[in-house]
Amino acid sequence: MNPQPLTGLRLVIADDHAVVRMGFRLLLEGAGATVLAEAESGEQAIALFAEHRPDALVMDVSMPGQGGLATLERLTAHHRGARVLMLSAHDDMQIPARALKGGATGYLCKRARPDELVRAVGCVARGERYIDPELAPRLALAQFSDSDPVAQLSDKEFTVFKQLALGRSVAEVADTHHLAPSTVGTHLYRIKQKLNASNAAELALIAVRSGLIEV
Repeated sequence: MNPQPLTGLRLVIADDHAVVRMGFRLLLEGAGATVLAEAESGEQAIALFAEHRPDALVMDVSMPGQGGLATLERLTAHHRGARVLMLSAHDDMQIPARALKGGATGYLCKRARPDELVRAVGCVARGERYIDPELAPRLALAQFSDSDPVAQLSDKEFTVFKQLALGRSVAEVADTHHLAPSTVGTHLYRIKQKLNASNAAELALIAVRSGLIEV
């Protein structure tokens, strides 16, 4: 590999863990990139992207507040040419499928080797689609499977479902996503119907079985 494969690329990193951001910065700058800024939330990532217009945004899926998927939706709505590499520690297929469908240029599992992250960032910054090689076959097969009940949810329902499954209240979800509580309540009603769940505990169990949250 070229010792400086990311030379000239301008990046923004978004992750709520400072140690993780520092590790990413050291790795990516060691490969020749310039890290313009670091965000610890989705809201901050959007602001920093608008300010710096980087070649790529490297963003974690799981962050406080609106989270990575909702951030991706807002970002791509306002910046259609945005190049975003989404990172996640989860093994489920729902998140990468929805991230790529929602406009992410690439998706990589956080368990990947450092050189794989460098390769992924380089591809995404050049506008090339990148999918974690370990996830790609499973992701392709998942498109033909209806075994995961969560696949029935719309993108907005999925975002609300994940927040509620983590134990957040309707009011908290409404405030985080700038929605009316009644709108979140409507989403919750539809989510329960689609997933055949009657309470928050059952929603959390479904999320665990789908690999969306850890116990």
